[in-house]
Amino acid sequence: MRCAVLIVAAGRGTRAGGELPKQWQDLAGKPVARWTLERFAGLGPTVMVIHRDDRARAEAACAGLPVTLVEGGAERADSVRAGLEALLADAPDAVLIQDVARPCTPPHTIARVRAALETAAGAAPALPVSDALWTGAGERVTGTQDRSGLYRAQTPQGFHFPDILAAHRAHPGGAADDVEVARAAGLDVTIVPGDEANLKITLPEDFARAARLLKEDTMDIRVGNGFDVHAFEEGDHVILCGVRVPHDRKLKGHSDADVGMHAVTDALYGAMAEGDIGQHFPPSDPQWKGAASEIFLTHAAEMARQKGFGISNVDITLICERPKVGPHAAAMRARMARLLGLDEDRVSVKATTSERLGFTGREEGIAALATATLVKP
Repeated sequence: MRCAVLIVAAGRGTRAGGELPKQWQDLAGKPVARWTLERFAGLGPTVMVIHRDDRARAEAACAGLPVTLVEGGAERADSVRAGLEALLADAPDAVLIQDVARPCTPPHTIARVRAALETAAGAAPALPVSDALWTGAGERVTGTQDRSGLYRAQTPQGFHFPDILAAHRAHPGGAADDVEVARAAGLDVTIVPGDEANLKITLPEDFARAARLLKEDTMDIRVGNGFDVHAFEEGDHVILCGVRVPHDRKLKGHSDADVGMHAVTDALYGAMAEGDIGQHFPPSDPQWKGAASEIFLTHAAEMARQKGFGISNVDITLICERPKVGPHAAAMRARMARLLGLDEDRVSVKATTSERLGFTGREEGIAALATATLVKP
């Protein structure tokens, strides 16, 4: 089904306050309208209906996006009809009609409406009313209202294009939304689940809530994995996660062979798609011979911070028969937390055996697995 998008942005939105209509006001660094347009980018031909005084602001908000601007009318229904008429030259099968003041519409809400149009003449998201409803006069409650069967309407509201165009052409006056127009024309409209995040900016305080929702939605979360292996050679201790552990052998490596720290370092690099330790600290370079592995770890952690990421947590598993890790795990956690600048409850160090199987089971060396999570707000 070929779908088009119609964004209704011709209103004045005076209740939201500010010197500009709400759709052109700043929200987390962009105009409200830009956030809404980006939610629907790539879904199909897009028309945005605007007030005749807002063309310059609308062109700025649409920069780089394939959007057709159309001047609206005095009422919302007039504006929607103007947008539908603009789509007629290359008529789609269906159209999604969206309020510009809903910049946080979740992708799954849009998908639900589109999916419903495969079998329904119209579809719209809504949430059941769950609060008690009163009637009132002034500051006094005058009665209660049964909330059974009541819903809070949201957008986008989707329809088969020829049907909704005909409905708007025949509609005699104003309407609260396009569902009202559709039902007046005899069209059935299917309710799909809405979402509390699909906030409509109406009052000044709604901007702060929308900004919080957008921040949560646009958070960049990266997960990286690291794996390392080192064989044993003659010695009297091993270095694991920065802690010296007595043992009858040591780990062989170009640096201090801290297999746990190496795995975490590679997990951090991996989360950033920045290669591995060998790319940043080549073993062919003699300056790294015998180097403390914390040099590598702190380099990866600092690179993450320079890219704007915070380290959420790291999880390390050491795989060996001996030495026993348990007695030293707390010290390892403390050391790793200190180097990474984390609270200890964000660092996990644990150990397992390979049930006497493989090179670790034969006590020929130690392996380590690590996972690191990076978050950019």
